[in-house]
Amino acid sequence: MRALLSKAPGGPETLELSEVADPQAGAGQVVVDVRACAINFPDVLIIEDKYQFKPERPFAPGGEIAGTIASIGEGVEGWAIGDRVIAMLGHGGLSEKVIADPAKLYRLPEGRSFAEGASLILTYGTTIHALLDRGHLKPGQTLLVLGAAGGVGLAAIELGKAFGATVVAAVSSEEKAAAAKAAGADTAIIYGRAPFDKDASKALAEQFKAAVGKAGAHVIYDPVGGDYAEPALRSIAWEGRYLVVGFPAGIPRLPLNLTLLKSCNVCGVFWGAFAARDPAANQANIDRLFQLWAEGRIAPRVTETFPLERGGDAIAKMAGRGAIGKLVVEP
Repeated sequence: MRALLSKAPGGPETLELSEVADPQAGAGQVVVDVRACAINFPDVLIIEDKYQFKPERPFAPGGEIAGTIASIGEGVEGWAIGDRVIAMLGHGGLSEKVIADPAKLYRLPEGRSFAEGASLILTYGTTIHALLDRGHLKPGQTLLVLGAAGGVGLAAIELGKAFGATVVAAVSSEEKAAAAKAAGADTAIIYGRAPFDKDASKALAEQFKAAVGKAGAHVIYDPVGGDYAEPALRSIAWEGRYLVVGFPAGIPRLPLNLTLLKSCNVCGVFWGAFAARDPAANQANIDRLFQLWAEGRIAPRVTETFPLERGGDAIAKMAGRGAIGKLVVEP
């Protein structure tokens, strides 16, 4: 089979399309024919050895896939060859076939594409955990979403609206603003490109404050970081919750006096560790996502697909923060 492998630390250009042996399902495992692999920001980091987990090389990036079960190992129950599935992997998805843990499989509903299925769990799983478990978002509150046109950003808009919030989307272009509004944002604002000097940072803080209103943002969802973080924090409500989701713009330094003045919380969001530590709570969140999906209240937006040999291009586009919605590789 073919796989797009990371053989040494580096950017997307270092990935090599290689022929490797087909995987064999051992006891308690299944092999999935990969039909779609969603690209997420961890794929940018993992090939550079900058992610929390560092697989042994060579490995294929790609943490979430959809496909059909090709073979089943001894002891696996409840699954059959040919079943349409979504699988969470950690890595390995940029391959034509991959071994998966049956405990991390979800049934792909009929009528849903493989590309949609591959784009659901990580972004929406991260976001529902962030908004409900960490952010305690309530109906009638105001949610500010940074990087609102990316995969997790659009998920935050949709889930925020599903949970009864007023959603302010912050993006970097008119095209992204249109995507945020199409996803249901009540308001979209366009910010400039970092880095910001002191005056530009102050101006951005005023822009955020004007958008969220006098009371401030009860929850701020930040998958961007960098110079955007402090201006956003300055717009937070009394006892608001600032959700730290990711850092494609860099790891920010926050003035902690702001947390005292606003009596607010800065909350880390590490969905993978949460799912491992509390699988029952995570499963309840996932079940709720599937229900919202069935009701049409959320829907992964796949905006571009790539063949396997161009998987590096998809990762590069993610790294350059050029993606709107989800990018998917189709082996």
